[in-house]
Amino acid sequence: VLANMIGEAGHELRGRAIVKDNEKAIRKAVKAWIKDPDIDVVITTGGTGFSHRDVTPEALKPLFEKEIDGFSAIFHMLSYQSVGTSTVQSRACGGLAGGTYIFCVPGSPGACRDAWEGILKFQLDNRHKPCSFIEVMPRLQGAPKKPGKKKH
Repeated sequence: VLANMIGEAGHELRGRAIVKDNEKAIRKAVKAWIKDPDIDVVITTGGTGFSHRDVTPEALKPLFEKEIDGFSAIFHMLSYQSVGTSTVQSRACGGLAGGTYIFCVPGSPGACRDAWEGILKFQLDNRHKPCSFIEVMPRLQGAPKKPGKKKH
């Protein structure tokens, strides 16, 4: 679902992986994408709940140089409209690491739609006003990134 929405919005999907529910494995995969200069955004799905297997936030938050607190807040507002108070069972989060945006969303198709259609589709579009993540991107590492399609 998410891969389709990314493509439909005109972005280029540069990588995709299914990783075991293991902090080290998740962190290793995302670190490789952070190091790749052609990848601007990493979106993970799944592992944001409360079970012993749900370790995505634990794996990735230590990488964050800055958290994007508003992502979680807005995600929960949108999710509440879909699933009511069950939204409290998600630990969706976002942050910046090495000039790369990272977003951790629940794995259900509905949650992926809420995150993409309600937040990311707009924030990853330079036409969105009054501002977007794209406008900030050149300042994240101190040097402008190459123009063109946004890569995820």
